[in-house]
This record gives sequence, structure tokens and C-alpha cells, in this order.
Amino acid sequence: MTSKPWIRVIRPPQAEGRLKEIYDDIREKRGKIAEIHIIHSLHPESLLAHMDLYLTLMFGRSPLHRRERELLGVATSAVNACDYCVAHHSDALARYEKRQAYIRKVQQRAWEDLEPRDRALCRFAEKLTRTPWAVKMGDLEALQAHGYDDTAILDIVQIIAYFNFVNRLVLGLGVPLESEEERQGYRY
Repeated sequence: MTSKPWIRVIRPPQAEGRLKEIYDDIREKRGKIAEIHIIHSLHPESLLAHMDLYLTLMFGRSPLHRRERELLGVATSAVNACDYCVAHHSDALARYEKRQAYIRKVQQRAWEDLEPRDRALCRFAEKLTRTPWAVKMGDLEALQAHGYDDTAILDIVQIIAYFNFVNRLVLGLGVPLESEEERQGYRY
């Protein structure tokens, strides 16, 4: 990794006290500490809140399959041109979606080339990300037409909102993307 974030951070070797405990816990549960974790280092409690939300939305009980959740993450991040999150969540999506060419279509926002349910998710992610004020009941009905119930739609909206939050952390604070080799070993 050649770049650094635009604010001061405390790297794991320098962490002490509560931050060290949090880093150790993340390393044990997630396999590694990512740059998105480190960007919170000046406010460790925000890192805990971030991780709780992430784990709830991406791994908690939901009618959405993990593949759909990662698809939403990649799609939302692609709309925001957040290369960091596109890379990390494409890696995670690849655990569930074995067609690399299909993942590239999501990364490139080629929604028309996706399967109908995925297309509906990605189009909704784009609309909620770009023009949230324009979302109407008809947009939810389009998701319902693809078999998503109210609980799934709540999860869809929360996941899109979460990725917009994280994309803005990354883009607003210059969170550097780890190399492909450095990204190996995360537990997605």
C-alpha cells in the first residue's frame, strides 16, 4: 500500500488500551484489520458501532441471501465510484457468485446485463443512492414483484444506506485500498 489516509490514524502496532482490545477482537473474528477499521482509530467507539451495524446487516438474520447483500454493496459502491468498497465487496461477492464476468458487470453498472432480480436490486440501489428524494412506493412495488417482502425491502434499504455511509468515510477521508494480496485472508 503506497498511500495513507488524509487524517492521522493509529495503526495496530501502536494501539493501546481500548483501541488495542477492539483491534484484537476484530483480528480474531474477521481475520485481519482493514483500512476501513483503522480510519476509526481516533474514535474507537465509532468503530464498535460500525462493526455492530455491519455484522447485523451483512451477517444477521434476513430474507436476503449473503450474495444479494454483497451484490448491493458492490452496486452501491460502484454508483459512488468507491473503489475501496467495490474491491473488498467484490472479493466477498466472489465467494457466492462464481461468474467473474457477472461480477464485472455489477462493478461496471451494466444493470441491463444482469438477471432480473439482481437488475431490480441494482437499479434500486442506484436510485436510492443518487436521488433518494425520487424514491416512491412504485420502486418498492418493483422489488415486491421480484419476490422481496417488506422485511427484505427494509434490509435492502438499510444495506444501501450503510454502504453510502461507508463510501463517504472512504472517499471523504482518503482511506487507501489495500493491494489484492493484502486483502487476502478476510472472513467475509
